[in-house]
Amino acid sequence: MMMESIQYLTDNRGNRTAAVVPFIEWESLTERYNKLQAKISVLLGIQEGLQEVRQAKRKGEELQTLNDFLNENGY
Repeated sequence: MMMESIQYLTDNRGNRTAAVVPFIEWESLTERYNKLQAKISVLLGIQEGLQEVRQAKRKGEELQTLNDFLNENGY
């Protein structure tokens, strides 16, 4: 992705205060961001599930099987 066409707005001291990004680049960045957010959500869900499994095993609790889970939800 090329970001050469970004323009910056500056204050009277030369400090950058804003950026102007061409719309096509903005769309591309937004799409990438949304995909990364979805990936993070999946990975965090997996991490949470693994923590629940570890806790259940430490407590000696019986875990639901994947087949039971799928059957319970009509799959």
